[in-house]
Amino acid sequence: MPADDAPEQGSGAPEPSRQRPAAGDAGSNRMLERVCLVLDALEHDRANASELARRTGLSVSTVHRLAHSMTAYGFLYRSGDGRFGLGHRFVASVLDNAALPHLTALRDRTDESAQLWVRRGEQRVCRLSISAEHELRITLPVGARVDLPAGSSGRILADAPGIREELAAQGWVESIGTRTAGVASVSAPVRLEGRVLGTVCLAMPIPRLTVSPGVDYGESVLEAARSIELDLR
Repeated sequence: MPADDAPEQGSGAPEPSRQRPAAGDAGSNRMLERVCLVLDALEHDRANASELARRTGLSVSTVHRLAHSMTAYGFLYRSGDGRFGLGHRFVASVLDNAALPHLTALRDRTDESAQLWVRRGEQRVCRLSISAEHELRITLPVGARVDLPAGSSGRILADAPGIREELAAQGWVESIGTRTAGVASVSAPVRLEGRVLGTVCLAMPIPRLTVSPGVDYGESVLEAARSIELDLR
């Protein structure tokens, strides 16, 4: 006896498994296949467009166009020497795992709230948030979004004018009431192979400062960022 969902003899209806995808679906599948080829080709090391073309079998022009689009969405990044590597969307969980113990230690050492921020387009997103235990404390939920370049972390992630000079001089950047009245912060970048993956940020109420967020806590924040970098290598 035939199954209930079997097509009738002579009905002309194709079996579901033999149905062809619509033209739009086929185009989407081809694009996904190419994206997967590029991601697989970069799983173990970086490559320029010519090397990616050789590894994937795609043309150099196709790889170049696709790689730049994937870079814009954070799936890839491009280093100064023109090579592509896996972007922040693939290192985020590794970054979170590496950062958590160091953010907790930073909070315990300073008794202020510690956060990990990463860039997403023209915003920054809070990946980790370890709150201070004071009754008056600065808290932000994981997933909170703030427009760039507001705040100390925002200026670093946006590569704001003058930020490189500040970082070269002291390693950290501070903010006092510039984004939210009554709130101060100091941030330091977390880098991997020269590129900024995210920032360590320590936030506190202005009345608890002794001198400034940078003078009071800059070295501790910088030490936490460097410790995360070591764990990522």
